[in-house]
Amino acid sequence: MTALHSTLHDIYDEVARRNPGEVEFHQAVYEVLNSLGPVVEKHPDYVDSAVIRRLCEPERQIIFRVPWLDDTGTVQINRGFRVEFNSALGPFKGGLRFHPSVYLGIVKFLGYEQIFKNSLTGLPIGGGKGGSDFDPKGRSDGEIMRFCQSFMTELYRHLGEYTDVPAGDIGVGMREIGYLFGQYKRITNRYESGVFTGKGLTWGGSQVRTEATGYGTVFFVDEILRANGQSFDGKQVVVSGSGNVAIYAIEKVHELGGTVVACSDSSGYVLDEKGIDLDLLKEVKELHRGRIADYADVRGGATLVTSRSVWEVQCDIALPCATQNELTGDDAALLIGSGCQIVAEGANMPCTPEAVKCFEAAGVTFAPGKAANAGGVATSALEMQQNASRDSWTFEDTEARLSEIMRRIHDRCLSTADDYGQPGNYVAGANIAGFIRVADAMLALGLV
Repeated sequence: MTALHSTLHDIYDEVARRNPGEVEFHQAVYEVLNSLGPVVEKHPDYVDSAVIRRLCEPERQIIFRVPWLDDTGTVQINRGFRVEFNSALGPFKGGLRFHPSVYLGIVKFLGYEQIFKNSLTGLPIGGGKGGSDFDPKGRSDGEIMRFCQSFMTELYRHLGEYTDVPAGDIGVGMREIGYLFGQYKRITNRYESGVFTGKGLTWGGSQVRTEATGYGTVFFVDEILRANGQSFDGKQVVVSGSGNVAIYAIEKVHELGGTVVACSDSSGYVLDEKGIDLDLLKEVKELHRGRIADYADVRGGATLVTSRSVWEVQCDIALPCATQNELTGDDAALLIGSGCQIVAEGANMPCTPEAVKCFEAAGVTFAPGKAANAGGVATSALEMQQNASRDSWTFEDTEARLSEIMRRIHDRCLSTADDYGQPGNYVAGANIAGFIRVADAMLALGLV
């Protein structure tokens, strides 16, 4: 880690002391504070008013027990979380993650990132996140429904379209959102469709929401390429993951003229030099909930690799779309050595600080997740707009709005980096632009 500006040392030390063991949260806070040195030099009132310290403390943290019955009639116990981090710009907005790795530190890191990501969209949404250490893998639909109903029986009292609006994340797709919203409607006796996003199209969902995070990441990279007089034509791309974000990133790369030659899951990666067969990947992952090995078994010429990193595959553009801290300093060295020009985070904080430092030193353009993967939450906000007006937009109209939002985020990052003496630095631009908008709103609202 590089040294923080002297006025921010105490803030970070206080965060580390007050939140022991929450290493992902510490990492996210440090990454933002590390960009704010030029800001506090120019605007010392952000320190004097304690707005930076306030931004590091959630408005509300909710932890609760989730008891449920499995298919054998055995009682299972999980832990549920919702961190309502900051509502200066609008209602808390952020996904729910169901995965065994979930604990308070993960949820706080995700919620903290969400503040600045949501700020960058320019839309009226605050930042929050939630989830559970429940693992939906291998569970029946009945078990998942009973878990979701128990989870919502506790959480519903903290939600509302003007209070806190969850969406999906890892382990929470349209099926889970349906069960959660169904229980919310049952308990509250209100069809308050704006209280969840990521809903099915027949009951209040938005076109493009499924595709939005992957599409948005690729739109952001397309803007980077345009800014340098290039395009996706002829570019070789590697994507980590093969879930929702990765699949639709692959789809949009192919539409724009690039070729994705590798993708992965927790069991390894598949190399397909002809280009990933998107229809087959969707069939394996979305229809059959299979593994990347199943793709390799069916696809002629594809190679399954289980013992090495997907980042060893030569590429022009890398899109980490799996999970936090998946791309290490060693992986960054592999990408740099192969001539990679652009790395854009489709997941939340998938690159370690060592990896980011390597990219910066090598002159590789790096787009942080709070900017590059903001398309998902941006389209969630568009879904909220449609719900509020009892309206529904076409796929083409919604995609055009998403593309425009990602263009504005890209341009805001570049112009802010220029304003603070760091031209071309997307990390600094994203952190500073996201921070200033929410900090100014907090100052306008008084001591809250």
